[in-house]
Amino acid sequence: MADTTALPPCRRTVLKGAALAGVAGVGLTACGGSGTTVSDGPIELGAATEVPVGGAKLYREARIVVAQPTQGTYQAFSAVCTHQGCTCDKVEGTALSCPCHGSVFDAATGAVRTGPATKPLTKVDVQVEDGKLVAVTGG
Repeated sequence: MADTTALPPCRRTVLKGAALAGVAGVGLTACGGSGTTVSDGPIELGAATEVPVGGAKLYREARIVVAQPTQGTYQAFSAVCTHQGCTCDKVEGTALSCPCHGSVFDAATGAVRTGPATKPLTKVDVQVEDGKLVAVTGG
């Protein structure tokens, strides 16, 4: 089940709402953000047991997806779509979906399953420390 922590809406969503309401948007963020994750450095994601064997868990706030293809083996990737930078919002099994243009990625490998994205997700280093997943991002 996906983490449903809300992120700020992308600029396109706010502009559509503003056009319908007849008001100007404030504090807009571009859909094509440049960052892989929210912050650089170690990010504690949660208990390793939250990631199902053969499945994946989306950590929306950190913009990271973690898969456990086999017991005790974890793979992590940025959840930022390589098409135009939207944050993927749903994971079912290992299918990670982007709401903006319909790209689907394999959360266990980062590979594109369905476009328009053509590039795989960016790999993120992840470790298990004291039973918790810790992602290491940035340089």
